[in-house]
Amino acid sequence: QGQLVESGGGLVQAGGSLRLSCAASGRTFSDYAMGWFRQAPGKEREFVASIRWSTINTYYADSVNGRFTISRDNKNTLYLQMNSLKPEDTAVYYCAAGQWGVRRTSLVDYWGQGTQVTVSS
Repeated sequence: QGQLVESGGGLVQAGGSLRLSCAASGRTFSDYAMGWFRQAPGKEREFVASIRWSTINTYYADSVNGRFTISRDNKNTLYLQMNSLKPEDTAVYYCAAGQWGVRRTSLVDYWGQGTQVTVSS
């Protein structure tokens, strides 16, 4: 059974940077799309970024394009580098994996437990 474990969240001032990590284990994810979602209080969980493990093609939500970078290494770890952070980026960030994609929550097969990111103004 696959497992995703996030780390790297925290409190940062507006304009700062954070890097989130997601360690994938328990199964082979090489044929999966991997991604990040976020959920702010009172809002629905929304897509942030995704990457195909095998092709490294990447996709970003318009709200983070140009500021966030998704990547992965060859040791089953997914990353989200977040630069120029804004208060509206404050949310719980979730790692996700889906065999048929991860750009919608309905496609996700595996979720991490989430990590809090708080951006102060």
